[in-house]
Order: sequence, then structure tokens, then C-alpha cells
Amino acid sequence: MDTLKLMALDAQDLEIISAHVQDAVFKVEGISYAPRTGTFALVVNRFVWEKTVDGKTGTPDKKTNERRRAVIGFHRVTSVRSIGFSRTDTDAVLSLLALRFEPAGEGPDGVLELVLAGDATIALHVECIEVQLADTGGAWETAFRPHHPES
Repeated sequence: MDTLKLMALDAQDLEIISAHVQDAVFKVEGISYAPRTGTFALVVNRFVWEKTVDGKTGTPDKKTNERRRAVIGFHRVTSVRSIGFSRTDTDAVLSLLALRFEPAGEGPDGVLELVLAGDATIALHVECIEVQLADTGGAWETAFRPHHPES
């Protein structure tokens, strides 16, 4: 079984999950927030970056481009803001670029940002970092491989 299940409880863990969900795509209808439980969830089709490098040589493997259905769960969320897209356009497709955390001060609380393409953002105010990523379905092949220019 090659499904991914990860959990982040600090900023370093969050960087690992961010790398795995870079270039994930999702529809606005795949966003849910339950204020009573403090849970924000996102159903995404993530690009399977961990299969793009040949494990033997470390070189890019151009034959393997896959996506997988996954859920990203954010816990201990106290409020949610979104900028740069319409939450009523449920068919809109968004692309997740990164997850970032900005602490509010000395404590574990702060703002966890979901940085999206097109200058859009979802900002989660959290008591602390508690994020789970879990693949929920099989992989499918995709011809498109996200490309990031060298900086």
C-alpha cells in the first residue's frame, strides 16, 4: 500500500505536508468548515511528487505523473477568511501552492495560510498547528506535470 498519511504538529512538520500538497487542485465545493468542532477540511487531487524521482538514481522519472484524491484536515481552527476567489462559485478550481504558518506571538496560536495560485489565500486562525493529510483513493495517471521556473 503506497497511500500517504501524515500529521503536522509544528512548523517543520507543516513544511513536509506543504511539499506533498504543492500543486494540489480542488474545487471550492471541496472546502468545509465546522466551527463547533474547529475543523476545516479540504478535499484535493494532489500531484504525487514522491513518485516523480527514480529512487535508484535520484533523477527525474518523466514516465510517472500521478494524482491522488486526498483530504487535508486542519484542527483547532477558530476562524476562516478567504481572499481572491468567490466561495459561492462551487465549480471554481483552485490550485494550492503552499501551507505557511505565522505565529501570533510566543504561544502556539497563529495564522495558517493556504497560499493559492492567482494571489488567492485561505487564512485559518488556529490555536496551534494540528494538520492531517491522508490519501483517500487510488492514483491515476496525468499527462500534466506542474512546472516551477528556477528562481
